Amino acid sequence: MVLQLRFGVCVCVGLLVLVPSMKADVVFNPFVSSPPGAPIGFSYAGDEFVGTIQKDGTGVMYSTDLTGGNVQPFAPTVSLAPNPASEHFIASSLGLGGFPNRDLYVASGNGVMHVTHTGSSGNLFVSGLVGDVRGILFDSVGTFGFDMLITTNAGSIYEVDHNGVVTPLASTGEDTEGLDVAPLGGNLGAFNGDLIVASEGTGRIRALDPISHSLTVFATVAGGEELSVVPLNLGASGNPVEGMYGADYSFDVVKADASQFTAFKGDVIVTGEFTHGVSDIHFDGTTFVVTDVGHFPHQPEDGIFVTAAIITGGGSVPEPGTLLLLGTALAGLAGFRYRRRTLTRSSGK
Repeated sequence: MVLQLRFGVCVCVGLLVLVPSMKADVVFNPFVSSPPGAPIGFSYAGDEFVGTIQKDGTGVMYSTDLTGGNVQPFAPTVSLAPNPASEHFIASSLGLGGFPNRDLYVASGNGVMHVTHTGSSGNLFVSGLVGDVRGILFDSVGTFGFDMLITTNAGSIYEVDHNGVVTPLASTGEDTEGLDVAPLGGNLGAFNGDLIVASEGTGRIRALDPISHSLTVFATVAGGEELSVVPLNLGASGNPVEGMYGADYSFDVVKADASQFTAFKGDVIVTGEFTHGVSDIHFDGTTFVVTDVGHFPHQPEDGIFVTAAIITGGGSVPEPGTLLLLGTALAGLAGFRYRRRTLTRSSGK
C-alpha cells in the first residue's frame, strides 16, 4: 500500500487508519560529499567519524573530521570477512560496560572485528554467530547492562559483554538489521527500555524485552533499514555534531540537524531502504502511529543518530544514584510487563 507523504498509519488490532501528520518534514543535506566508494556504514568516534564502503577484505574503512571533511583511509590493513552485498556495519564503543572508549567494531562475516581508535590494529572480537552480522549497537540506556547488541541476517539477536562472552537473546526468524534501545520514559509505552529492531524484508518493527527476552511486533515500516530512538535530552550538549547521519548509497553521507527532531523526542525514527522514506513511530497512549516525515535523496543504508548521550558517554560511568534509579525502573517495568504481556504477547515471528 502506497501512502502519501504527510500522512500516518495508525495500527490498532489489525485496523489501519490514516491520520494527518502535524510534524514538519526532515530535510537531509550532504555531509561527506566524496567517500572513497559506495558508502554503507557510518559511526561517530569522538574526535572523528569512521565509515565503511561496499567492499570486503582490506581498505573498507575511512575517516572524516567532525565536519565531514578531510577524508582519509582508516585501518587500511584490517581485513574484513565477506558479508552479504559486501555491507559492513560499524559502531563505536562508548567507554561503558568495560568496553574501550571510542574503539571501532565492524561486521565481519558471522563475527565482529575490533579495531583500535587509531586504526593501527584489529582483532576478531566475536565469531561463530548464527548468520552474518547486520547491526551492532552499544547500549547507552543501561537496560542491557551497557553491553554490545548484535543482529544478523538469520534473525539472531545477541548480547556481548566486554570480554566477548556471547549471550543469545532471541531470534526473529528473518533478516534483522537496524537496532536501538528505547529510553526509559520515552514514547513507546510498555516498550520503553526495550531493544527495538527492524527487519527490512517484511518491514516489521519489533521490541525485545530486556528481562524476558520476548519479542513483539508493534509496527511496520516498508524496507526498515536504519533505526534510531530519539533521546529525551536531544540537543542538551549544545554540540552542532548532534543529528541523524546516514549513508546515502551509493553517493554520499547525509545529515539532518538535531533541531529537526525536537517534535520526535522519545519516538522511533526508521528509514526505508526501498521507499527511501523516513518514518516516525509514536505511541499515542492507545495505539502506535507511523508517520512519513521525510525522504532520503537516494537509498538509505546504515548510519547513526549522534546525541548528547553518544557525545558525552565515552569514558563516563553512571553514578551509583543513576544505577539505583535504573534498577528501580527495571523492577517496575518487569512487574508491569508481566501483567500486560501475558495477555497480549505473541511470538512476534
